Amino acid sequence: EGEGREGRDEVPQDSSQVWQHRREEAKLLYQDEEDEGNTKTAQKIVAEKTAIDLSKPICSETSKRSNVCEAEGDIRLQASSHTILLHPSLTDGEWKTKPYCRKHDPPAMKNIKEWTMKPFSSSSEPPPPPQCTVNYTVPALVFSIGGFTGNLFHDFTDVIVPLFISSYQFRGEVQFVVADIKPWWVSKFIVILKQLSNYDIIDANNDDQEAVRCFPRVIVGLSFHKELGVDPSKTPTGYSILEFKAMLRKAYGLERPTAAPWGDPWDIRRKPRMLIISRKKTRAFLNERGMTDMAMSLGFDVRVAEPDITTDLAKFARLVNSADVMIGVHGAGLTNMVFLPEGAVLIQVVPMGGLDWLARDTFGQPSPDMQLKYMDYRIQADESTLSEQYPGDHPVLKDPYSIHKQGWNALSKTYLDNQNVRPHLGRLRNTLMDALKHLPHGRKEV
Repeated sequence: EGEGREGRDEVPQDSSQVWQHRREEAKLLYQDEEDEGNTKTAQKIVAEKTAIDLSKPICSETSKRSNVCEAEGDIRLQASSHTILLHPSLTDGEWKTKPYCRKHDPPAMKNIKEWTMKPFSSSSEPPPPPQCTVNYTVPALVFSIGGFTGNLFHDFTDVIVPLFISSYQFRGEVQFVVADIKPWWVSKFIVILKQLSNYDIIDANNDDQEAVRCFPRVIVGLSFHKELGVDPSKTPTGYSILEFKAMLRKAYGLERPTAAPWGDPWDIRRKPRMLIISRKKTRAFLNERGMTDMAMSLGFDVRVAEPDITTDLAKFARLVNSADVMIGVHGAGLTNMVFLPEGAVLIQVVPMGGLDWLARDTFGQPSPDMQLKYMDYRIQADESTLSEQYPGDHPVLKDPYSIHKQGWNALSKTYLDNQNVRPHLGRLRNTLMDALKHLPHGRKEV
């Protein structure tokens, strides 16, 4: 996948191997000292050499998507030059990394600025080390919001979920240093950023060129586990995507942790709410009115909404949180599933074109961890506008995988950018009836 490995390749990447490697290095250093007739005690030599070695920063591959570099000690950060200077006792090497969770994806990484970690000169050697202009008592967490941000899916899977994974452990006592900044992006997600850090962010793009910010610890890059997901076995205290959703509810004032109705559970006047994610451009529902009427006939309170880059996220999050069922076409706002209450149903309408794998990886697999019931509705040829654009024997209709073999651009242009859908209301009705059975409203029969 074209992934790179940063840091020193000869150092094992597995954590147990890293510690073993360090212990062995310490033993060798001790042997060297002893051979030279050093009069220090063996215990002191081993303790000193091991302490120095254990403090060395290591850039480790946390997944195929992300590298994380970390150091603890005398850390001097110059944001304007994207440089992090370390006390010479911490390292004798230099590391470079791009702190964005798509290292396997050259187009995404193209404009991400590289950060350098290297030792500064000791006080006895010229030039003198830069003096601290600001001192901090909390760790610094450096990350980029460049890449594909601006697309809600990438906002969450590339930045916000990894940021949660990396920062939740600090309970707000962490300083964010944000690179490749987009002020509108920060404004859009500021309530989330404030949940994770008690401090105003440092804008690396526009920091004072003379500023030398000194930290006791620095983490460069975010940890990625899986699409829209958190692996509790890899987090410091076992937190999961459910804690992430709870954090979102607190940030946006969302009232429903679960899909159970408020008030008297026997009050049949409350209808289950269904939210249809609308689109006017590609992957649009062409029979939205018919879908709405049919769902209402099943007893749903139906809402239709079309989010876009200008949407008030707080307002839309509250709308999504009020829904028991959310339905939308792949890539058309389904990332808002993060705001659904637990026990809700997510229905992904999968465009035709052999896209089951894409639908599964992006929204299908994350659903169970979020305590959502996932269903899909797969568009058939006669429900797709592609059948109006191509003859019946065309490879686009008959052999989608021949299009896949031409690469992502061909796949995306054909099946995502130039397809609208018209679900059969009869088939869709059956799907919605199944969805009702999964809701905690006792509506087992329609």
